[in-house]
Amino acid sequence: MTNEQVKHFKKRLEEELRSAEAELKSLGWKNPTTGEWEATGGDIDQTATESDELGDRMEEYGENRAEIDEIEIQWSNTKRALQKIDEGVYGVCEISGEEIEEDRLEANPSARTCIKHMNSKGLGTSF
Repeated sequence: MTNEQVKHFKKRLEEELRSAEAELKSLGWKNPTTGEWEATGGDIDQTATESDELGDRMEEYGENRAEIDEIEIQWSNTKRALQKIDEGVYGVCEISGEEIEEDRLEANPSARTCIKHMNSKGLGTSF
């Protein structure tokens, strides 16, 4: 992979990271103790006695939690890809050690495997 290609993908990854962080912040907050994203359920009226209002907040929390879980996977894979750029091993399949196809990286700059191994188990849910 050329230096220009690496710069191109680094720029895309940095944009993806900013976008994912903005989405995560809209759904919750980052726990400084654990480093993990925690969902919020919106503003809760502490004086609310209506069970349906409390239920709505719990439902919103559940929806936010599910979205955070999905976005956090992409966020983690993006951070991992940026670290690989820093280490000089970006674009290398984590299973075969072969170069990941450029069109695969264009479709998913944080891809961890080549096309041949994209459905392999053991590397998480997002390749």
